[in-house]
Parts: sequence; structure tokens; C-alpha cells
Amino acid sequence: MTESETVFSEKKKIIGYVAGWKGVDTARIHAEKLTHINYAFANVIEGLVTEGEGRLEQDRENMKKLHSLKSKNPDLKILISIGGWTWSKGFSDAVLTEESRKKFTNSAINYLIRHDLDGLDFDWEYPGMEGDGNIFRVEDRENFVLMLKSVREALDSLQEVTGKYYLNTIASAGFKKYLEVNDLGAAQNYLDFINIMTYDFVGPGTDTTAHHTNLFNPKEGGRSAAQAVYDHVEAGVPIEKLVMGLAFYGKSWKNVEDENNGLYQPGEWNRTFPFLQLKELESQKEFERFWDDESQAPFLWNRLDRVFISYEDPESIAAKVKFIKENKLGGAMFWEYNEDSEDRDLLNAIFENMYNP
Repeated sequence: MTESETVFSEKKKIIGYVAGWKGVDTARIHAEKLTHINYAFANVIEGLVTEGEGRLEQDRENMKKLHSLKSKNPDLKILISIGGWTWSKGFSDAVLTEESRKKFTNSAINYLIRHDLDGLDFDWEYPGMEGDGNIFRVEDRENFVLMLKSVREALDSLQEVTGKYYLNTIASAGFKKYLEVNDLGAAQNYLDFINIMTYDFVGPGTDTTAHHTNLFNPKEGGRSAAQAVYDHVEAGVPIEKLVMGLAFYGKSWKNVEDENNGLYQPGEWNRTFPFLQLKELESQKEFERFWDDESQAPFLWNRLDRVFISYEDPESIAAKVKFIKENKLGGAMFWEYNEDSEDRDLLNAIFENMYNP
């Protein structure tokens, strides 16, 4: 790394995922408050990293718009996120053999060159276990590491040609089974950092209300962002390589029992809300905001309509950023940029708390 790259790597990261299918409006992106943008997503089709079906022109135009943000922030890094919940079905086959991994790696490098990117972010959901109906194998454990090694070596070879350092990162799951079926201790050797998806702890199929992106959890064995970090460290990942995920959306239940202001009560799964809408709900008299001090998480409760909402707000973000700084994590990432309020309340909360003295 050059001296400037070393300085940049030491700066706490603020990584925003941008959903390509929503388009890119550069006027709404505060590039000076981000260190990285992960553009979502590229697909894996027939063993190759490629633009999604019918997306080539849209992705090309979106990438150009993202690159233009470097005029506001020359240090901004732009990566492609490969996979995601829906598009992770091709990974296991793509990395099954040495020959297929070479083919896959070359396609990833070609994608990076084609769009003049600063790195690759692999969002395989999940190696060694089921996500959205993806093929998975026991061999994924070893092949995931071999894939990352192959990509790292190819990026280093490209650096010898261009003189530029390229990032290799992943999005990892915020639950322990993912760490049990994978070898993150070996994988991290080929990664610059790991974005932990410390959200969606509950959701569709959960018939009891709870926090979905809480920092702590007082319940024995309960899931939390902090526990996910501790589990990754126990799995062999240096804590400075870990980036904590934040949710720019909330999850709701309906027909909730009227006890404990709706928290930890039986209810029916309802839907997700972007923070943009949640900010409006906060101002409605039917909804009352509560703060769970043990979990360091807010929630909204509508007693009249019996609707409970778990979400992220500036106060919970401040608590998480404090945890990130005190424990010397690499930084914070969030899904997804367009779901923030018009005033960018959540991004501002990350930025102001991250860089305050």
C-alpha cells in the first residue's frame, strides 16, 4: 500500500450500499460523508460474474454517476457487491473446482475493469447453508476460502499493471451458524474487511415482536450486533477488520398483544418500512416511541391499532458508533442509502458520531 492508502485504511469506514434497481440520484448522495459505496448487485450466471438480466445499460449509467461523486470526495471507493439474497444461487457451482474458480475470478476482474471499480464485495448468502433456495454444499467451506484467495491474487496481479490497490471484501451473516459452517479465520487472510449484516435478527416467520437490529440483548442466547462481533472475533477475525451493519429500515407486526408496550409480545408479521416512512410515523400521535435501554434500541408502538415496529434511529446509531470506536472496529456500513430520510438523519448520525473528537 502507498502512504495515502495506509492513512485511508486507518480511517473509520462509512460504507453505504446503493440498490442499483432504484437508480442513482447523485444530488441526494452526500459523498463527503461516505468512505465507500457498495453498488448492489452483480449476479453470478453460469459461473460468471455479470450484470443482472437486462441491467447492463442501467448499471453502466449508474456507475458513471457514482464515479462523478469522486469530484466531491476523491477518496471515495466504489465497489460492486456480487450476489445478495436473491442472486446467490450460482456461487456454489461457480467455485466448485479449480478450473471453475479461475473462470469465476477472471469474470469478476473483467467486471471490475469494465466499470473502473475500486474493489469487489462478495455477498454470498450463504456458503454451506441455505438462503433463498441457493445450491449449497459442505465443500463450500473450503471453496469459499479458495475463491477469496484466487480473487485476492488476481487483484494483486492487476495492481502490478495499474499501480492501484484493489479492495476484496465480503458481507457476512450476523448469526453463529454461518460462522460454524465457514472458516472466517482463514477467509479473512484474503480480505480487507468484513461487513457483518447485523440486522434482520427477526422478521417474516417470527410470531413474537422483538428488536431486529439491537446492539445488545439481555436474553440468554439472544442475537445482537455486539454478539455477532464477538462471534466473528472468536472465529478468528481481527476486530479491526469488522464493520458493523446498520439498518435504514424497520420491521413491523400487527395484532400485537397490549403488554409491555408491544415488546416481546405475540403478533402477526406485517411488513418492512424504510426510515423515510418511519420518520413520518414517529410524528403521528397514534405512534409512541420507546427506548429499550438494555438493548440500546428504539421501537414504535401504536396501541390503538396494535402495531409494533422495530427500527434504527439516530440514538441507536450513536450507541453503535460508540461501540465501534471503543472496541476498535473498522467502521459501519448500512443497507440501504435510498431508505434514509430526506434530511439524511441516519447518515448524519453515523458521520457526526464517527468523526466527533
